[in-house]
Amino acid sequence: QVQLVESGGGLVQAGGSLRLSCAASGTMFSINWMGWYRQPPGKQRELVARVSSIDSTYYSDSVKGRFTISRDNAKNTAYLQMNSLKPEDTAVYYCNVVTRREYWGQGTQVTVSS
Repeated sequence: QVQLVESGGGLVQAGGSLRLSCAASGTMFSINWMGWYRQPPGKQRELVARVSSIDSTYYSDSVKGRFTISRDNAKNTAYLQMNSLKPEDTAVYYCNVVTRREYWGQGTQVTVSS
């Protein structure tokens, strides 16, 4: 079983920055993808960014150039550096890890005030 612990959410003003962390622990096979999804109020969950085991990255168009995803394979930890935050980035952010199965974190709230 894999456990995901997220941290780093909070309240920030527009233009500010936050850094999310997601640490995976437990018995697991090699992690293929680590990523972040978000779910704004009243909307569906959407992929924000993800990084592969060989550091191949994907970003949604809405965050390109502002967010950076990275991972520390030795620590099984992924990071999402979020800069130039906008009110529309407000959402619950969920860590996602894919091994032979898919795992989700509990979610962390990010609120960007205008």
